Amino acid sequence: MTTGGKQTTAPAGSAKRALAGRLSWGLADQAASSLSNFAVGVYVARSLGVTAFGVFSLAWVTYGLVLNVSRGLGTDPLMVRFSGVPEASWRGAAARASGTALGVGAALGAVSVVAGLGLGGRAGLAFACLGVVLPGLLLQDAWRFAFFAAGTGRKAFVNDVVWGVALVPALVVAARVGSVAAFVLAWGGSAAVAAAYGCFQSGIRPRASGARAWLRDHRDLGSRYLVENVSNSGAAQLRAYGLGAIVGVGAVGVIRGAELLLGPFMAVLMGLSLVTVAEAARVLRRDPHRLGRFCLLLGGAQAAAALLWGTALLLVPDRLGELVLGGVWSAAAELIVPVTLGVAGAGLGTGAAAGLRALGAAGRSLRSQLFASVCYVGGGLGGAAAAGTVGSAWGVAAATVCGSAVWWLHLRSALRERPRNPVSEEGTS
Repeated sequence: MTTGGKQTTAPAGSAKRALAGRLSWGLADQAASSLSNFAVGVYVARSLGVTAFGVFSLAWVTYGLVLNVSRGLGTDPLMVRFSGVPEASWRGAAARASGTALGVGAALGAVSVVAGLGLGGRAGLAFACLGVVLPGLLLQDAWRFAFFAAGTGRKAFVNDVVWGVALVPALVVAARVGSVAAFVLAWGGSAAVAAAYGCFQSGIRPRASGARAWLRDHRDLGSRYLVENVSNSGAAQLRAYGLGAIVGVGAVGVIRGAELLLGPFMAVLMGLSLVTVAEAARVLRRDPHRLGRFCLLLGGAQAAAALLWGTALLLVPDRLGELVLGGVWSAAAELIVPVTLGVAGAGLGTGAAAGLRALGAAGRSLRSQLFASVCYVGGGLGGAAAAGTVGSAWGVAAATVCGSAVWWLHLRSALRERPRNPVSEEGTS
């Protein structure tokens, strides 16, 4: 661009600085989320022991399933279609998307309460309590997505910090009660505090009445992302339930303990689309031919960081590990290598997944996720049947690497086809 006869590169420099700022807030937000998740896991593991921690982990993976239903129907379409749009458009979309999340939380929360009361016992009570706190958990997550779609990641970071601050006294009270249900209520109740604060931050009230229109207007993406997300979290849930049936509930706690050791990267992977889908969409609009490189750098950096972290964990002395995880450490430490490889493989795959989401290639994204999910369940349960908890961890590691390869094959195909068919909202068949 020229101004007064002089060449200037200010717009390009400004765009790079804006990108760096958004990614920095994304990293900060994920660090806050990671710290909260790690603190909850460690506190529960040390307070309740392996078996009770296994029960808590079952509630945790169930929450992950419901969360992905909410994201697929509500906030994933928001990220794809309302990232970097005028504020008026964003505000209307955010109100309806957050209302959809609230509605999903209320509906599936009621199902969880009924199922938990019917199941009874310690596990049943934990699921009943999960149902009570699901609306707040899902609304808090929806605000994070909405803020990143608007390019205001700072607000998402502050919201997660508010959750973390509210979590501290809640965990102290739960530890005095000493039950799984108390910890579930503490975790979800503190999220409700942050969800309420998100309404104040955004100046938006969730419009649950707009959920039906939102689902109708975005059913082309939402229906496919719903299946994709549910297959992802559903695979984790099936693996956890199957592992508990084959090896024992304690094995679920051991796997969760090993995953906690990779906590910073697990949290990043779970919430990656908060930053990367929005940024990939911006790259696509501004400079389409750089999308593939952006996704490769994104996935490669995550995989390398996970491998470095896993290598460092191998050097942790047993005394320090027991200080963190208590009695869970000795069994979890044996799984560091396979769990690290699994997280590295997943990190590489998320780069391709972000590119497919930005392209709106929901068909290819869905097929990639279904393949990865089948591999995950097969590897996790097949490994458990063959070699117990350790076998399950190695089976999942192999499955994750295979799934990542399929994600990249589909992204390559989608990028090659795009010049001939730039309208990709429905994906490619």
